[in-house]
Amino acid sequence: MTVVRSTLPEEARRIAAEALQDTLVDLLGLSLIGKQAHWNVVGPRFRSVHLQLDEVVAATRAQADTVAERAATLGVPPDGRPETIAKVFSLPAPDEGWLRDSEAVQLMTDALGAAVTRLRERIGTTEKADPVTQDLLISITSELEKQRWMFEAENVPGTS
Repeated sequence: MTVVRSTLPEEARRIAAEALQDTLVDLLGLSLIGKQAHWNVVGPRFRSVHLQLDEVVAATRAQADTVAERAATLGVPPDGRPETIAKVFSLPAPDEGWLRDSEAVQLMTDALGAAVTRLRERIGTTEKADPVTQDLLISITSELEKQRWMFEAENVPGTS
């Protein structure tokens, strides 16, 4: 059943839809990683890392909503169901249990970096297909790169 019809040609819609769905999974997964780390972080930098993790969670949840709405705008039902995320999510994730503050920072640096790498690929694939989706992906990439930089700066050797 098609409820919303896209203004894009079918092939462009397919390319944009795939990029948006993959991004939705990454963003929802990042929000879950961030919350898991937020609940389990321990160490001397607990408070600052704990709060920083919540910033990432808030940002990725807001971005996920924007991505899902863009997909719906194109006539593609977004799929953020837990089973979908669990089935296809592939970014670095924490192990079960407590997480040292430095480990949480490294985890987020790695996960955000991997997400940015994937987003940059999607930016390339959507360039001709749908510049509007591409622009959205560029904006999300900018924010995730900023978050990654902030985490990476936390673990510079020789700092505490």
